Amino acid sequence: MSAPATNKLTFDVVSVRLSAHGSQAQCKQATISLDTDLAGNPQAFNPAELLLAALSACMLKSIERVMPILKFELRGAEVRVHGVRQDVPPRMESITYEIVVDTDEPDRRLALLHENVKKYGTVFNTVAPGTELSGVLRRQDPAMT
Repeated sequence: MSAPATNKLTFDVVSVRLSAHGSQAQCKQATISLDTDLAGNPQAFNPAELLLAALSACMLKSIERVMPILKFELRGAEVRVHGVRQDVPPRMESITYEIVVDTDEPDRRLALLHENVKKYGTVFNTVAPGTELSGVLRRQDPAMT
């Protein structure tokens, strides 16, 4: 007896070298400038920054996904991510994050939201096993609104 077929999501990105100073990635109708210049390019994300951006986007998307399920109310969310690169072998040694939400929800609901972000994020769960990944989800300081 064979297992039932599952529909799996697939993703496709095409990246092209434009010059020695940069490249470009395309997906769907979107384009991102890539810093592939050995001297660095301040107008584009380098590969490590892209990884951190993907992780932060994953967290924000997870929040969007679970908000209606949890009936969670918020006015805004921000994710701050910090990565530390190890030289030998080159890899992301550790990543810390802070998710800041502007909400009136009680603390226990913030903890529930954080657990859902950690449990159901595709990029989060891809990065977590090979990297020291830690962070917090906290309420935005009311003075900052």
